[in-house]
Amino acid sequence: MNFTRTLFPLSMLLLSGCVVGPDYQKPDTALPVKFSESKAASAENVTLNPWWESFRDRRLNDLVYQGLAENLTVRQAMERIEAAEANVIVAGAGSLPSIGASAAGSVSGQDGSYLRRSPGGGGGHSESKSMNAGLSASWLLDFFGQYRRSKEAANASLDAAYDDVNVARLAYLSDLVSSYVNARYYQEALALNRKNLQSRRETLKLTNEIKEAGAASSLDVLQSEGLVNQTLADLPALETGFHQSANHIATLLGVPASTITSSLIKGSAQPMPRYATRTGIPADLIRNRPDIRAAERRLHALTAQIGVAESQLYPSIELGGSIGVARNFNAVTGSLSSWSFGPSLSLPIFNGGALKAQVKIARSEAEQQYLTWKSTVLNAVEEVENAQTALIRDGQTVAALRKVVQSYEQTLNLARESYRGGASTILDVLDAERNVASARLSLAAAIRQLARDYVALNVAIGGGSEIGATTIASK
Repeated sequence: MNFTRTLFPLSMLLLSGCVVGPDYQKPDTALPVKFSESKAASAENVTLNPWWESFRDRRLNDLVYQGLAENLTVRQAMERIEAAEANVIVAGAGSLPSIGASAAGSVSGQDGSYLRRSPGGGGGHSESKSMNAGLSASWLLDFFGQYRRSKEAANASLDAAYDDVNVARLAYLSDLVSSYVNARYYQEALALNRKNLQSRRETLKLTNEIKEAGAASSLDVLQSEGLVNQTLADLPALETGFHQSANHIATLLGVPASTITSSLIKGSAQPMPRYATRTGIPADLIRNRPDIRAAERRLHALTAQIGVAESQLYPSIELGGSIGVARNFNAVTGSLSSWSFGPSLSLPIFNGGALKAQVKIARSEAEQQYLTWKSTVLNAVEEVENAQTALIRDGQTVAALRKVVQSYEQTLNLARESYRGGASTILDVLDAERNVASARLSLAAAIRQLARDYVALNVAIGGGSEIGATTIASK
């Protein structure tokens, strides 16, 4: 009676074809309604926004699109999609019938004087030939959704692989544009130092003229020479910075270092963003950031793996059958055929708690991935907040430094005129020279930082992560 009570519910469960394990629910987390320094207005789909074009630099645009199809990190991520697609096929294959065929043949014989000679005088030799062939089939009935959950997990992992390509593409955009900004900064710094060198040489010439007139000392001349030599000493480091940035750009494009250096030597203005960036609201990041989407898809995959682990706790039924044919060419009967068909039931009775432990492991891994997803979301919000704050403040710094440069340039002109007239010393001129040089370089560095802030903000909101996806996927 107890056996009947147990068997009947089990048979109903098998016939219902249920799927064990939790059904996936998209995660949610509390986010502010807006970023601290922007309006509470949702942004459009920024994943197709070519934000780097706001620099209005054709050379930069050409480099970006050239590298979208050639960057090795992006191409590696594309290859991982191939493996993920194959895993989907593997996961789904288990729920389909499996059919196999086999065939074998053999020839055997004996030689020896003790063998009875045949009536025809064949001598001591005996030979036998045989052949057999078979066809087998099996089908594991997926009553508890083991393979359905496996395929669900594989499809979610495939989606994550596609998002990983966008993550790689976004990292490429950040690295390439930032490296280009650095290269142009070093060129601007070189130009400014050469300009400062020319100015300081003029000051040295002026000092020598005044010394010849008896109004300046040898100390004044030595101080002017020292400033000239200091400027000459600063040039090599800036040239090294330019070449390193150009070499890194070449590597990002998938070509040997220094390949594109010659095309960048012709200077260009420092990149300056021309348009403001609409950051949207924090909730937009869940849609636009590929790393957040990838983390969410991996959570889906691990949630489905809970069902795979739970399905191992229940019985499994497999339908199997075979057909075989055997023929012995020396036998009177000729051939023999056989067949078999029937189900087999497997019950997990005692396994030391291993199967239940696997379920706990699967649930723990899913919970860990949820925490990873939540951490990814919060980090994304922080990145946007930091980049936006830096972009606003560094923009104010650039505006202030432009005025500082103008003031120091006027001060230098006045100091030189005063020095010619004998109303001031060479130290006043040298101080003015230093102030002008320092202010110009500070302005160039601030412009570089402003451009890098603009890059960081657009990358933080996921801008441009899907540009080039169709083109690359078709290759």
